[in-house]
Amino acid sequence: MKTVLVCRETDPRETRVALIPDDIKKLIGMGFSFKVVRGAGIKSGFSDEAYEKAGASLIDKEEQGYDSEIVLRILKPQSADGLKKDTLHLSYLDPFNEKALLKEFAEKGIQAVSLEMIPRTTLAQKMDVQSSQTSLAGYVAVVNAAARLPKILPMMVTPSGTINPARVFIIGVGVAGLQAIATAKRLGARVDAFDTRPVVEEQVKSLGASFVKIDLGEMGQTDQGYAKELTPEQIKKQQEAQAKVCERSNIVITTAKVFGRKAPRLIGKDVIDRMQPGSIIVDMAVSTGGNVEGSKLFEEVVTDNGVIIMSGDYLERQVPFDASKMLSGNFTAFLTHFYNKEQGEFVVNLEDEIMRGCLLTKGGAIIHDRFKEA
Repeated sequence: MKTVLVCRETDPRETRVALIPDDIKKLIGMGFSFKVVRGAGIKSGFSDEAYEKAGASLIDKEEQGYDSEIVLRILKPQSADGLKKDTLHLSYLDPFNEKALLKEFAEKGIQAVSLEMIPRTTLAQKMDVQSSQTSLAGYVAVVNAAARLPKILPMMVTPSGTINPARVFIIGVGVAGLQAIATAKRLGARVDAFDTRPVVEEQVKSLGASFVKIDLGEMGQTDQGYAKELTPEQIKKQQEAQAKVCERSNIVITTAKVFGRKAPRLIGKDVIDRMQPGSIIVDMAVSTGGNVEGSKLFEEVVTDNGVIIMSGDYLERQVPFDASKMLSGNFTAFLTHFYNKEQGEFVVNLEDEIMRGCLLTKGGAIIHDRFKEA
């Protein structure tokens, strides 16, 4: 198993590509061969000629590559039609919400890998698409908010007077939150941050930000590094404490997602109504229900009192060159990890904890414990 198809994304909003030419060249040196759909890398800055020069064969339609043993794409497909039995298919799959698609993969004998389910372990770090992409999204969230804010971020002392630094409040200090903090600090803002996991306080302070302490009782994180879901009482207490910080902030960025569940509502209309006109809120959890009341996916909302709510999902698409480079590194690490040099083949090794964690279907069945009931 070593022939690979690199698909062109069909969603017009998607700007990234799964593999870049440089990584294809490396993998060809290992023994893989590639078919790339024409135009796959154009939006992210990689020409068809670059793929040909790297050693890939160009095809006009995705279907012409369905004889490949491995299929790489970013977004989940509409269906598994045309893929041959035992094909290894890698993409985001949204497995908690796509039970019908998982069932179809299983029925057609496809081996489906969900990129979201790659374990967040030290060994799998190079394959972690969630971290690589949300890090870029955290950066873009701050840049977008700064461009929309009617004031500058840094402090400035001038003959005309002193301009105070903008205040930025980051809610949720995961990968996206940490990058947002670092970016806002580099741009000269005064930054506050909060997370339900007290363990991240030291990381926040190391970046020069202030950690907002809210006593919510028992808190923590899952074994995968995600924040644990809060009780309704804890959420209410968090909302009340955060409201005071939001009122004095020029930019608020929310990054709170609970993997596989609806995002918690953290900022309601009552809080937004008390914020300063021209303030910016970036909701980075819109696609999973939203942290902010009134936020809309891919749309900007201006409230009656002049607060701007920006959609913060899929922001990595705004920097597709680097986003594709990082994604490609994740895919390359995955292919390399499971490539058996002695056999000269890619091996689906279920004894490996990484493969067990992300392979959802195999041999005509859904094999992952979390999704078998689908």
